[in-house]
Amino acid sequence: VTRTTARPARALGIDIGTSGVRAAAICEDGMPLEMEAVRFERTDRMRDPAAWLAATAHAVRALAARVDLGGLRAIAVDGTSGSVVAVDADLRPLASAMMYADPVRERAVLDRIAEVAPADSPALGPQSALARAMVLAHLPGAMRVLHQADFVLAHLAGTVLPSDETNALKTGYDPILRGWGDWIEAAGFDMRLLPQVRPAGVPLGPCGAWGQALGLPKTARLHAGVTDGCAAFLATGAGRAGDGVTSLGSTLVLKLVSDRPVFDAASGVFSHRIGDIWLAGGASNSGGAVLANLFGREALADLDARIDPDRPTGLDYYPLLCPGERFPVSDPTLAPRLMPRPESPALFYQAVLEGIAAIEAMG
Repeated sequence: VTRTTARPARALGIDIGTSGVRAAAICEDGMPLEMEAVRFERTDRMRDPAAWLAATAHAVRALAARVDLGGLRAIAVDGTSGSVVAVDADLRPLASAMMYADPVRERAVLDRIAEVAPADSPALGPQSALARAMVLAHLPGAMRVLHQADFVLAHLAGTVLPSDETNALKTGYDPILRGWGDWIEAAGFDMRLLPQVRPAGVPLGPCGAWGQALGLPKTARLHAGVTDGCAAFLATGAGRAGDGVTSLGSTLVLKLVSDRPVFDAASGVFSHRIGDIWLAGGASNSGGAVLANLFGREALADLDARIDPDRPTGLDYYPLLCPGERFPVSDPTLAPRLMPRPESPALFYQAVLEGIAAIEAMG
């Protein structure tokens, strides 16, 4: 194999997103050497755990063809926050994953959580990852309910490893007390189905047979990762109290470094714990997925060239794909607002962008 990069990689980061998987090889000084992106064939594949593994394998093998991965010391995985999957004893998924924006409609499940959860817990409401986990726990043969990042990490290790404090937050983990909430069992959930939890970044175990088959060395340590929103924040280098980052991916994610945790269920604000800092913020259901759905990915570059940001449209949009919002207001019934619709596609596009920017400002 002819590699295009002579410098050895020391760390590997794997990002499992809604559109596909990305992998980045990092050198000794922390700079990326090479990156590989693999898109899912169809949008519904983002729910398919088998597609997560196939895209991960493709991305890692492509990197291994261009970068020396033999000296890897650390591997970490991030995934979408609140996405969960039920697996059997052999780590086989029992159904499609329930994703971060999938609302839970089972009133009995939501009521049981509401009766015992703390008032500002991120595990409350129809968007609760714990509620999704409770639904999946009833699947025949369910031995574990894993977050998206946990699932990929488990396959790299060949066994279930602890989750991290950021992915576990919306499933009922208490980052202040640093443990699963003792109220979860009172809500009717079997705690044996949940993984242990460790702080983000700590080493968890060696790379297993599947990871080695992808070209990863057995000596590399698998580390606790973070959610995709936290990973995007960390990639900017921000880290001082007051630093803020907005990420526009499939959804709009806003995070602000705080010197203390902040939780406010009514506005969808929660705080992740990473090292010695707190990331306060939330994630809107608006974002890039709305743009792709309304206009198609191929048309965006042309529309960008036809808008005039210095001349606001005056249209007051709240762009959503369907009813329901998480942040900056937590309202499962909030309806999309995309009328009146101008005849000009460029004007309509600009108004949608203005609506997303208004949501960011509210956040």
